[in-house]
Amino acid sequence: MLIGASLFGGCAHGAGDRAAANRSATNAADVKASEALPAAEANNTGDEKTVTVYKSPTCGCCTMWEAHLTKAGFKVASNKTDDLPAIRKRYGVPEKAQSCHTAIVGGYFIEGHVPAADIEKLLKTRPADIAGLAAPGMPPKSPGMQPEGEKPSGYDVISFDKSGQTKVFTSY
Repeated sequence: MLIGASLFGGCAHGAGDRAAANRSATNAADVKASEALPAAEANNTGDEKTVTVYKSPTCGCCTMWEAHLTKAGFKVASNKTDDLPAIRKRYGVPEKAQSCHTAIVGGYFIEGHVPAADIEKLLKTRPADIAGLAAPGMPPKSPGMQPEGEKPSGYDVISFDKSGQTKVFTSY
């Protein structure tokens, strides 16, 4: 179930948690969608261990998800933006797959709190029929939403294709 876009615009979980955002080990930058898109396109064919993340400036759970990826060996390029809807629209992220942040890695789109293990599996298998993965909404027992080190549970990570069709990629 998709929760209202206004929730994801400011990311309710951790909203206003400036301390967490300031502790981020990523190279954060404030961007507009028009500035973000060329960087995203460049990463579409780039290094498979570099994840370009677009998130709300006030989102603490996104910062914790970035830390999860970093711990798993990914390099994170973090970008703060107030224009996530334009980024999602430009890249065709289906409404039913949307969450609080959008990322690009190895030519795929990652929406929300997808575990690093699923991203690694996607990059290893490189299925041609998948445009990206998503953890729709904000699953409470997903990386960035739960205490560090806990295993994901109680939700599905879905894949989506360029036409917006979805199917379960991993069940937790």
